[in-house]
Formats: sequence, structure tokens, C-alpha cells
Amino acid sequence: MSGNVRSLLDGIPVAVKDNYCTRNIETTCSSRMLESFKPPYNATVVQKLQDAGAVLLGKCNMDEFAMGSGTVDSIHGPTKNIWQSGEKYTLLRNVGERATSVEQVQGCNSTHGSKMVYQELHHLSSHSNKEGSSSPSEEGDWFIAGGSSGGSAVAVASGAVFAALGSDTGGSTRNPAAYCGVVGLKPSYGLLSRHGLIPLVNSMDVPGILTRTVDDAATLLNILAGHDLLDSTTVQDSFIPLDLSQDIDISRIRIGIPKEYNCPGMSDEVMETWSGVADILERAGAEVVQVSMPHTPSSIACYSVLNQCEVASNMARYDGIEFGLRTAENRSTEELYASTRSQGFNETVRGRILAGNYFLLQRNYPHYFLQALKVRRLIAQDFTHAWSSGIDVLLTPTTLTDAPRYSQFISRDNREQCASQDYCTQPANMAGCPAVTLPIKLSKQGLPLSLQLMGQSYREDVLLAVAKWIETAVDFPRLQLET
Repeated sequence: MSGNVRSLLDGIPVAVKDNYCTRNIETTCSSRMLESFKPPYNATVVQKLQDAGAVLLGKCNMDEFAMGSGTVDSIHGPTKNIWQSGEKYTLLRNVGERATSVEQVQGCNSTHGSKMVYQELHHLSSHSNKEGSSSPSEEGDWFIAGGSSGGSAVAVASGAVFAALGSDTGGSTRNPAAYCGVVGLKPSYGLLSRHGLIPLVNSMDVPGILTRTVDDAATLLNILAGHDLLDSTTVQDSFIPLDLSQDIDISRIRIGIPKEYNCPGMSDEVMETWSGVADILERAGAEVVQVSMPHTPSSIACYSVLNQCEVASNMARYDGIEFGLRTAENRSTEELYASTRSQGFNETVRGRILAGNYFLLQRNYPHYFLQALKVRRLIAQDFTHAWSSGIDVLLTPTTLTDAPRYSQFISRDNREQCASQDYCTQPANMAGCPAVTLPIKLSKQGLPLSLQLMGQSYREDVLLAVAKWIETAVDFPRLQLET
């Protein structure tokens, strides 16, 4: 063979979440509203992957329009976590090198995984709710993959692809990465183009990166980052590619432990994992100090208001006229709107639209939307104060527990689940700063437990260098399916 290698991704299989536009390929957002929509262009980050030589293997399942934290609300059916109790799998350490130890433990079910880990591009239309979805009660209970980028996380964790794109508005890349035992990176707002990413919350949406190692995440970031004339929110400064080949001097790093992230609902195992890694860092010479982020407890309510207001605005374009689903036999424009949107959106999406429009009513606007904007500014100031005090990165849990079972997850409504699932992740979106989750150890159930690092905006170099140091120190066992 001859020819020039275009990049480190040349010939490497990748997948993208199904809310990224892919030219002449169905892009559904896992919603009936867009089940036959074929965009005429690629999202900028998708085009960059293809220009780098990556092979787009498929599109990944998600919660409808990215509104969820379990990847259980999709017209294609739910996505199951590749890690499951009661079955055998092999764990390899020192991924990327010769394995130094192999363990047999209870955990992953390789034959009863997701009905839709990823969608083959030319078979996307075959995955319908009628044919592709099945009742979990008929198959037995299982652990969720997290969301809303659950399909992307499972595709990476299973080894189906080298890397996958997710999206992250309040934790939708980091949450499933944590539950599936992979690395999930939310870059700084404006570092990656959002052009062609079907919007949820424009002021917080960020393309997310899911890989098996921190080095791999840096490789993707180096290819995807940079100014885009098609997205005015991207920064114009040139992006300097990251080089993580040199180990960071951890003794020069100041780690902040935000006390407000120790919240109700956190499991003892997550707390022990959090304090354990803080101890490892301190013993290695890092300065580990407690910090206060006083507005964190208000962030979920603030995020909920802003999220639903922007959702109401963004979802207004789906009217049954310009593109997407259009129901038949409507006698008036009003009936067309009503029937198309009631049949095209699920209950969660309709609920957020209604709530957002309520908050945006003239009489409510100053009491909800404007107040939420003020609180968001205070949350961002908490981060600014931390950085100005000399903190390099913040160390927190990513999720409050390991992956819950499906039956446990659906026992609470979407609003309740998102309020608890997003507690530790959404503040980074409010502040626009980068965050990365990485797996640390296995729980007593044999499921991944992960932690999150948050850093200063556009300092992904420091953030990922510290993440790589921790990754090496804990040596999380990577999943290898048995054949």
C-alpha cells in the first residue's frame, strides 16, 4: 500500500451520536419527529473526522433530542450498559501495552447487550420502536448506560469503535462515560464547533469526546478543535495541539475539593473513591485543599429553567411544515401543529416545551429566566474565584452512584432523574469550563466508579495532563469481551 497517512485517525473506526448532521444519512435525534430526516451537509466535527481519514462506522443511540440521562427514551429502544452483573468478562490492565494482569470477575454480559449499541448508517431506518424496542421486563433487569450519549459510551466501551462523539449540555457525555467505564471529555465552550449539532441548549451545548484513554481523548481533541466560520461562538485564537507525552509534575499542581459536591444521595463507594484519589494525589506531592462553591446547590434549579427556556425556543422549528414529521388529514394550520408535535415528540420533550414557554411568558420572564441568568453568573463566579485562588483543577464525583438498574431508574420521572444525575456535571456547562471523567475502580457490583476533573477554560492541557496522571496511578482495568 502507498499514500500519505492523513492523521493518527486514518482508517480508524469511529461513531457519532445521532444528533450530528451526516450528509444524506438519516439523523433522527432518536425521535419520531426526525425519523426520516437526511441533512444535506455534515456537522463540522463530523467533516473533520472524515477529513482526518476516520471511518464513520455508525450513529449512536441517545435519549430523544438529548433530553435524558439514561438513554432509555428513544424510538430505537433503550441502550443497555455493556457492564452487567452475573456474567463473566476479562479485565486487562495497562491498556495499550502488554497486559500485566488478567482477572476473571463477575460483570459484563456480552451477548445480551444493547439492542442498539450503534446504528449502522445504511440500516438506521430499520430500528423502529415497533421492531427495535423490547420490554426490559421480558429480558430481565439490567444496568443503564447513562445518557443522553449512552450509545456512544457503549460503542467505545465494547470496543466497537476507537472513539465516539457525544454531546454535553449538562453532563450528557460524562454521565454515560462514567457508567460505562470510559473517558468522557467536555471541552471548553467555543473550542469545538457546534455547526451541525442539532441544538438543545445553545448557550451550553458542547460536542463531547468518548474514548478508552486520556491520550485517545487528546488525539480527538487535537483534530476537532479550532475556529469555525460557520459557528460564531468558536474562539478565534489558534488551538495549540496537546502533547501529553511528558508526565506532569504533580507536586506543582493544586487540587480543589469542592465541599458542596458532597451531597445527599452519594453512595459510600463514590465517597470512598473520591477521598481515595485525593489521598493518592496528596501522597504524591500535590497540594489538595478544600474549596467552597457556594452556589452549587442552586445550580440544578437554575439549569432546569434555562434548559427548558432554550428547549422551547429550539423545538419551535419542528412544526410539520418545513421538515420532519407531518401528520396527515389536518384541516387547519393549528391542527397540523398540534397533531404533529403531539405525535412527533415524547412526553419528556413536550413537558420541557410547555415549562419553557411558561417561564418565558411576559409575566414570568423576569421572575424565572432573568433570575436564572443571574444565578448562572454567580455559579460561574464560583469557578473564577477558585482559579484566582491558585486552584489548577477541581476533583469531584461524576455521578452519585454506580450505574442504576433500569427498573430503579424508571421508577422516578425524567425531571427527578436529571436533577440527581446532573448534580455534579452541569455546573461546568454553566461556567463553560472543560471537564473530563475517567474510571477509577470497580464497585462491589463489578461496575465502574468514576471521578470528574474540571479545569480553567481553554486549559485542556493542564486538565488532561492531571487526568492522565490519575489514570496511570489507578490503572483501571479495561473490559475485554470473552469469545
